Amino acid sequence: MLRAIDRDRFRVIPVGITRDGALVLEDDDPDKFALIPDALPEVRDNGTRVRLPDSTLSREWTVTDGEGTRSLGEVDVVLPILHGRFGEDGTVQGLLELLGIPYAGGGVLMSAIGMNKHVTKQVLRAANVPVVPWVAVTRRDLARDRQLWERRIRSLDLPVFVKPNEAGSSVGVTKVSRWEDLDAALDTAFAEDGLVLVEKAIVGREVECGVLPGRDGGPVRVSVAGEIVVTGREFYDFEAKYLGAAGVELVCPADLREGELAEMQRIAAQAFEAIGGQGLARVDFFYTGTEFYVNEVNTMPGFTPISMFPTCWIASGLSYPDLISDLLDAALERV
Repeated sequence: MLRAIDRDRFRVIPVGITRDGALVLEDDDPDKFALIPDALPEVRDNGTRVRLPDSTLSREWTVTDGEGTRSLGEVDVVLPILHGRFGEDGTVQGLLELLGIPYAGGGVLMSAIGMNKHVTKQVLRAANVPVVPWVAVTRRDLARDRQLWERRIRSLDLPVFVKPNEAGSSVGVTKVSRWEDLDAALDTAFAEDGLVLVEKAIVGREVECGVLPGRDGGPVRVSVAGEIVVTGREFYDFEAKYLGAAGVELVCPADLREGELAEMQRIAAQAFEAIGGQGLARVDFFYTGTEFYVNEVNTMPGFTPISMFPTCWIASGLSYPDLISDLLDAALERV
């Protein structure tokens, strides 16, 4: 995104967040954060500290380093390209709301719903959006009545996917093909979250599309579909998503008939609006050949060169730089 953003329109102030939560002024260097095989870029503590304004009376951000404190200027809009908790779950969005700073992406409620898989499924089901059958369970539930919850889980039939309720990028997700492996999968998921989902594995194609809000009162915009073809892995896991690991092929546009694509786009727009309809989303489906089931609605999808969201929009005629500009323009229009 650093490489693609329109520098004729935007002056970029890259702010990184370290593992300890410090806000630091980062280098405006796309190569520093490029994905390389078997490694992910990391924000390291360089000694700087970025300070947000302390009230809504100012949008001036400052940075303190070894030479003292200096102004970074007034920030017009924030692009929070953050995954997971404390990034896409409404917390950062709430902070920016309190400070009156415009930001791209979903609002507080949409972000919170989208991050919570259990709540997302409940909201979508209430809006008559087809979702994958699931059981949500806690350790306390299992301790209180193991037989009851095991019956509910086993009613889904094998295979199932076990995943943390609030985690992103397939962290903590396990595909279970034998009931003997269920406990280990639950432990892996509980290490990430106190609430775990066990989902029925839908036999079919894994397809996705990008969604953007309408402009100037127009309808919600939905991209063409992309397909994830898993050839040598159990599923589309973290390594495949971010490190380009072998065994997965991303195909865009997906081979769908006109009527199939139209139905998928209709459901994607319906799901987007059901959870809040702001900013952007990638809606993930399983397609059985006759039915589309929404798997997840991701309110801050990946933007790497191998990510499906920008790929689908590029295939739909919207360039990567124009996609970023679209997100920022939409944020400024919400003010």
